[in-house]
Amino acid sequence: MLHHQKPNNIAYSHVIHLSHLIDIGIPQWPGDPPVKFTTVAELQDDGYYLRRFSLGEHSATHINAPNSFHSSGISIDEYSAQSLVVPAVVIDICKQAAVNADYLLTVADILVWEAEFGTIDPGRMVILYTGWQAKWLDKNAFLNQDAAGNMHFPGFGSDATQFLITERQIAGVGIDTHGVDSGQDTSFTTNRLVLAKPLLVLENLTNLDQLPPQGTTLVIGILRLRGGSGSPAAVMALF
Repeated sequence: MLHHQKPNNIAYSHVIHLSHLIDIGIPQWPGDPPVKFTTVAELQDDGYYLRRFSLGEHSATHINAPNSFHSSGISIDEYSAQSLVVPAVVIDICKQAAVNADYLLTVADILVWEAEFGTIDPGRMVILYTGWQAKWLDKNAFLNQDAAGNMHFPGFGSDATQFLITERQIAGVGIDTHGVDSGQDTSFTTNRLVLAKPLLVLENLTNLDQLPPQGTTLVIGILRLRGGSGSPAAVMALF
């Protein structure tokens, strides 16, 4: 069960959606089921309007649960409510990612950020702003697959992930790409390291350009799917 220490009072003047709209045609991990909406009831026929929807547990803006990478890991329904309200910092690597789509966050990047904004306190969610959110409406650009089908987008390097977990005792990681691991990391190193603890993993975030480097609190809404490997997530930022 996930528990993180929280401040008792959250003071804020801004509330921002960090979740993309869920719609057909959004970028999907290869092999994931398509997003589908089916009308079940019509206002004129049934007196109310209702749709059924279907999508994968790791589609749209979503959270990954430990059991998605570890057979003994907890499922999404086992997360405590408290663990889903978490302070966050934002590290901007847009410049590096614009030059190198396979860019990996390094320990040096973290230390440069800390020299400017202060040491990352324990229990913080570390959000990586890569600029990939701007590519969301162009699934080819977002997944950035080469001729061989390999994806190219930035992510957390394994050394940086290990440093954040062990040296900074973070609450988890998040990113505006389809994976906290770069598109090149087919072994999902960061997911495995973070979810082994278990900590939080958020993917396909948006509006990260609107957040300050520090001082944000995330409220992570999940679907409490019994045994779920993850869930589409309604993430809001308060600051």
